[in-house]
Amino acid sequence: MSDPIEFHDRALSLGLARVAEQAALASAKLIGRGDEKAADQAAVNAMRTQLNMLDIAGVVVIGEGERDEAPMLFIGEEVGSGKGPAVDIALDPLEGTTLTAKDMPNALTVIALGPRGSMLHAPDVYMEKLAVGPGLPENVVSLDMEPAQRVRALAAAKNCSEEDITVCVLERPRHDTMIAELRTTSCAIRLITDGDVAGVIHCAESETTGIDMYMGLGGAPEGVLAAAALKCMGGQMWGRLIFRNDDERGRAAKAGITDLNRIYSRDEMVTQDVIFAATGVTDGSILAGIKREIGFMTTETILMRSKTGSVRRMTYRIPTN
Repeated sequence: MSDPIEFHDRALSLGLARVAEQAALASAKLIGRGDEKAADQAAVNAMRTQLNMLDIAGVVVIGEGERDEAPMLFIGEEVGSGKGPAVDIALDPLEGTTLTAKDMPNALTVIALGPRGSMLHAPDVYMEKLAVGPGLPENVVSLDMEPAQRVRALAAAKNCSEEDITVCVLERPRHDTMIAELRTTSCAIRLITDGDVAGVIHCAESETTGIDMYMGLGGAPEGVLAAAALKCMGGQMWGRLIFRNDDERGRAAKAGITDLNRIYSRDEMVTQDVIFAATGVTDGSILAGIKREIGFMTTETILMRSKTGSVRRMTYRIPTN
């Protein structure tokens, strides 16, 4: 048996950026067209094609759903040429299908790649999430705290007042009680309609985005993607899987999860060094969206490596004829 091929994150990083770019470009023609499914499928098709050009033996661990629910990039699907290192892949070909269809801010194409076994195989259930940016004491906030306690603790750690703290929350009825409690403090709340991967990433660049903390229930797969981004950018994150019925608990068992009440830290969701890439589809606070000019299209991509802590922003200009 031959020795396993080493995971060289630097050599793979630019190829991963191209995967995100091509998915964004494929969905661009559907921005503002009102067709979420078509936009998502265009991104899926382009991302899969590009992944199969990479010299990797990849397995999708965070994808478009179970095999019977997704025609492309399903959980467990093998991608790549099969000639390179064995890797785990977490992806969301179009994070913000509704945002794309309605031409609203912060739609992204998102992908992370790491050595085989490096990412939590999160089932498609809810995850309670909490995230803050870098440079703070370890475990400065926790999922066991009430929302108002988290605001007070973070303000104390930042040596500022509560009114200087801004919390990002996905605007959903399930968060009404949490939002009401946050309102008892003097913090500000940034409500977002979709895209909680972007919401978590905001915390890592608080000076630019104005977001200090993210909290709330969202998809568990998106939680793993967000953890990969924070592992590259710095910051703390915790997630707890939420199971609403026996079917969801069965998904956990299928994924090998036995402790249903476990709180996962960032480094338990992503255990080894990873690469993360995201390309803007519509304009947002993290990335510019796709720009159309006569004869050209331009994208902006963020490419990050946790091994070095490097964060690279790249523009890609391509002729359209």
